[in-house]
Amino acid sequence: MSDNQNLLAGQRRALILDEVRRRGGIRVSELTRMLQVSDMTVRRDLDVLARQGALEKVHGGAVPVAERRTHEPGFEAKSALELSAKSAIARTAAGLASPGSAVALSGGTTTFALAHELLEVPELTVVTNSVRVADVFHHARQAAEPGGPEAVDAARVVLTGGVRTPSDALVGPVADAAIASLHFDVLFLGVHGISVEAGLSTPNLAEAETNRHFIRSARRVVVVADHTKWGTTGLSSFASLDEVDTLVTDAGLPDADREEIAEHLAELLIAGGESLEERPA
Repeated sequence: MSDNQNLLAGQRRALILDEVRRRGGIRVSELTRMLQVSDMTVRRDLDVLARQGALEKVHGGAVPVAERRTHEPGFEAKSALELSAKSAIARTAAGLASPGSAVALSGGTTTFALAHELLEVPELTVVTNSVRVADVFHHARQAAEPGGPEAVDAARVVLTGGVRTPSDALVGPVADAAIASLHFDVLFLGVHGISVEAGLSTPNLAEAETNRHFIRSARRVVVVADHTKWGTTGLSSFASLDEVDTLVTDAGLPDADREEIAEHLAELLIAGGESLEERPA
């Protein structure tokens, strides 16, 4: 069977991960039929995803990685997950940033996607503890014509110092001190997990403390998280749902979960779906 050239490797692997997560496991033979690619291509994709820690290979197929509260996937592993959902969330969340405002972006692959959308918002001041997010704005400024309107409107970026995590966020006392001295109009916060019981959580204890400082310094807290984050709990909780002003998620969130979230959050935005649900006053 010849490989399907219409799908790039990254797109194909994202589809594989979606199927593994949705079905709880899948066989190589099913993937070859679904993707219209060779057995060798599927096995090669599974090898890559297994090395990234995104799934676990078993005889004849793959299953989801057993979730541990202390497990912190690397940036590359997370970047292959829920690509379309993250893009939709980023487009919706970008509409919450006003020209000329001061915004903060935490680490994460969803905030990384959001950074690309924020390039269209003029005269932002961006504070971030994400090396990847800072690079998005840095490369955009380098690409702009010197002295041109793009250069004038480009965001001013403050990158905190700190110790680098597997997800390429900078955390610890240096980051905390820098964030605590600043004030933001809007914080866009990526999370490992979100639930009614645990609130916002992460596997990384130092990142939890840094996120607490972000929240204290923000006038408005916007969590950007795809539907798979709902019901997930990491080792350390760093905020309750009452501290969140807005959750931006994707249309993959089931109706029952939307109703539960709406009971505990002031504002729920569904990217690619209903625009707004508000908790009764």
